[in-house]
Amino acid sequence: MAEKISAVKGMNDILPPDSARWEWLEAIVRDLMGRYAYRNIRTPILEQTALFVRGIGEVTDIVEKEMYSFEDKLNGEALTLRPENTASVVRAVTEHSLLYDGGKRLWYMGPMFRHERPQRGRYRQFHQIGAEALGFAGPDVDAELILLASALWKALGLTDVRLELNSLGQPAERALHRTQLIAHFERHADKLDEDGKRRLHSNPLRILDTKNPAMKEVVESAPRLMDFLGEESLAHFNGLRAILDANGIGYTINPRLVRGLDYYNLSVFEFVTDRLGSQGTVCAGGRYDDLIVQIGGKAAPAVGWALGVERVLELVKEQGTQIPLPVPDVYAVVPDAAAMPVALRTLQQLRDAGLRAQMHAATADGLGSFKSQFKKADASGAAHALVFGADELARGEVTVKALRDGSGAQTTRPLADVAAWAATLQSSAPQHS
Repeated sequence: MAEKISAVKGMNDILPPDSARWEWLEAIVRDLMGRYAYRNIRTPILEQTALFVRGIGEVTDIVEKEMYSFEDKLNGEALTLRPENTASVVRAVTEHSLLYDGGKRLWYMGPMFRHERPQRGRYRQFHQIGAEALGFAGPDVDAELILLASALWKALGLTDVRLELNSLGQPAERALHRTQLIAHFERHADKLDEDGKRRLHSNPLRILDTKNPAMKEVVESAPRLMDFLGEESLAHFNGLRAILDANGIGYTINPRLVRGLDYYNLSVFEFVTDRLGSQGTVCAGGRYDDLIVQIGGKAAPAVGWALGVERVLELVKEQGTQIPLPVPDVYAVVPDAAAMPVALRTLQQLRDAGLRAQMHAATADGLGSFKSQFKKADASGAAHALVFGADELARGEVTVKALRDGSGAQTTRPLADVAAWAATLQSSAPQHS
């Protein structure tokens, strides 16, 4: 026997019935994105490594420690499995000149890859859903994206999610703050861990995002970027807040919220929960007006967010939301293989009429007994069993037995008039999501 091959650690199969939860979420997202007039974009999983180094920032955990990068042996190209998708979307928008006729609202879903320790809701192959609005400079679109995410939580039945906001201002404001921040941390260098010391001069803003409790005091006493914001940056932030207030969206201003990627400016935000332990961020984003230039395009404003699918589904499960599983409307019980041609023809007609139909199929041991087939019909969740017995077929009929209404009532239906009784079954079948 050949040696069994397993999946790569941290890269998981999504199997039925769990995959139904993913389909449920994806269907809700597709509907919601359509209502907000966001159009779907699909980018390659593989990109040139330079895209992420330049876009995300060379001195970030993602680029330094987590990217799956390799050299293509065929042509020597440096390639990377995408660790996030905003840089890819901006690359696609730039490469194909999508902003030539005005701003674009885009959304995506798909797998991302980061080499980190797998833990609850966080894997090496993980999935994100994101929304990006490019070419719009005002706080109204920042607010629109937050309203979109808030509408998604409502559609998913999530209640324990709260919004945190901050502003990172503009580069000149951050530069002034950076000088003061470095000076503060230099005065308290003995309180910094090794990661903090390494970032002190390369990326001091990221020290504020530390999870080390021993550094809490020195971080809390650090200069606040909000105090360095100029009039335009404050006006943008206050404009965002005014729209959220008018729509009844609650939020907390978190002056230590900096995000983990270098391309953000002005508004940044996170939706967080206390239900998932240390993995409390379920959706995060902000404005990244300079990213298009960094990637080689013509300057244009942009803002967006991304959510972790695994984390959101974990939260849905934690809150006890019941997700409907897909089940067939009818299950065909076929006692004799000789009835298969008629059974399959009938099921095809039912499927053409819009019903979900499952046929009992033979295994290596054959079709199985009549009793065992009925057990499988019941276990399938189908509302009705269709019995293609020899006596019924001799009369040109099929028996329809109710499996879910408690009565177990059964009737016979003419095979010559499948469309008529298919409509009756469809009207009585439970609605699928």
